Amino acid sequence: MSTPPKKALRSQAWFGKADKDGFIHRSWMKNQGLPHHLFDGRPVIGICNTWSELTPCNAHFRELAEYVKKGVYEAGGFPLEFPVMSLGESNLRPTAMLFRNLASMDVEESIRGNPIDGVILLCGCDKTTPALLMGAASCDLPALAVSGGPMLNGRYRGETIGSGTGVWQMSEQVRAGTLDMAQFIEAESCMNRSRGHCMTMGTASTMASMVEALGMGLPHNAAIPAVDARRQVLAHMAGRRIVEMVREDLTMSKILTREAFENAIRVNAAIGGSTNAVVHLLAIAGRIGVDLKLEDWERGSDVPCLVNLQPSGEFLMEDFYYAGGLPAVLRELGEAQLLHRDALTVNGRSIWENVSHAECFDRKVIFPVAAPFKPKAGIAVLKGNLAVDGAVIKPSAATPALLQHRGRAVVFENVEDLHARINDENLDIDASCVMVLKGAGPRGYPGFAEVGNMPLPTKVLKQGITDMVRISDGRMSGTAYGAVVLHVAPEAAAGGTLALVRDGDMIELDVAGRRLHLDVDDAELARRRAEWQAPTPPARGWYKLYVDTVQQANLGADLAFLVGSSGAAVPRDSH
Repeated sequence: MSTPPKKALRSQAWFGKADKDGFIHRSWMKNQGLPHHLFDGRPVIGICNTWSELTPCNAHFRELAEYVKKGVYEAGGFPLEFPVMSLGESNLRPTAMLFRNLASMDVEESIRGNPIDGVILLCGCDKTTPALLMGAASCDLPALAVSGGPMLNGRYRGETIGSGTGVWQMSEQVRAGTLDMAQFIEAESCMNRSRGHCMTMGTASTMASMVEALGMGLPHNAAIPAVDARRQVLAHMAGRRIVEMVREDLTMSKILTREAFENAIRVNAAIGGSTNAVVHLLAIAGRIGVDLKLEDWERGSDVPCLVNLQPSGEFLMEDFYYAGGLPAVLRELGEAQLLHRDALTVNGRSIWENVSHAECFDRKVIFPVAAPFKPKAGIAVLKGNLAVDGAVIKPSAATPALLQHRGRAVVFENVEDLHARINDENLDIDASCVMVLKGAGPRGYPGFAEVGNMPLPTKVLKQGITDMVRISDGRMSGTAYGAVVLHVAPEAAAGGTLALVRDGDMIELDVAGRRLHLDVDDAELARRRAEWQAPTPPARGWYKLYVDTVQQANLGADLAFLVGSSGAAVPRDSH
């Protein structure tokens, strides 16, 4: 039998031509000191880098990329690093989420328009992970994600403090008068004391875990600390593996199946992961062509939380890695028949082959399914006249007594209204009220900001109250906590019922019954709707394109015209 011919690499449409165009493509590349033999047909591996000093979580990525390159060269590939828009959660205003879809377009077109056969995705800070996965999925080349890793545990005056979660806790203590400002400022340098992303189970750690659970990263991608030498080894091995993936034609669509997404949903529950994973996985699925719905998140609703990490628990990502990391959690789920064991991963093995022998070394951090940290901890999807298309809540991060609640609405029309009145001692509010924030959704903010975890009123904090029911069309940081209902759809700016809520209305939250209800009759709602006026849309630029085309939260908040993929066919010649 004759050996079937190898599939031609797309990079050869640039570098393999013996004509004017081939001369142009090779010659200008050689000004970097690249020898001719690198253009001999070996796999060209793009290293998609979100390095930026304005994205502190990713500020070490230049060094990490060098380890990827070592692996690529070692396996006989040709690595070429390229930058894409970086999204720094702590600095980028009005919200990094406004630019997730824009960054994904940068990734998609950078991959498709260049001589790239496979790609390493260097991601870390919250939105960089979904942006890179979304853009790469729309091309569907072999791709492997390498997360930058979490910071070391924060340490302050003999105590362990978690990034993000500690901010929310200490800022409320300052407002309540139990922590002075000097101590608050001192904690800044103690919380974030090494390279890496948030070391709580916030959105960055959640999405790094989703990379591993989806099969898009190598085992232990989620938890190795950024400063641990084993993170560099993982980057090196990823560089080796992506060359092999190109030769095997192991594309993203062969890994990102429906079973992979269902695995990720259950893993998110088991780790007490961020609510932001909901919109990001919905968007990634939309790009790769998997019919994932908001309601599918109920598949994780009966999965117990196994990981005792902040904000739902006590420990941090450094502890999680030492305890066995995500492979130990995956093994627990697999043994409990809560995992699609045959789902393929980037190393060519099934997810079960990767984790079937994983060990747990600390049961204070990773609990067994038989005796979980918290029962039934997945994301709950709520419906009702206040959220016709859905809303979400993270029960594991909420005060249990508030998961069934009826209270009087105190309404804030936008985040400026919230900030102006929340510290007013004359604000007509008590702990039994339901705080409602409008104008925080994809179109309303714009960009779907992390303002849903509203600060409690000062007068309530001084009574020792630490949680209240809060409802908005916005998101919240994955490091935050509380009885916070998020992602209400349709949002207020799109004319959803949320836009019609007024002070004094009674609202019912029943998480067990998956119900979110505004106790106002249909006739009164119709009267209010007739009076409602839509906000004035942006006049130009990215803001206008975004607001005009962004989908609602229940669909993943992607731009409507970006859903789906265009593949990676070689574009027309440029000269």
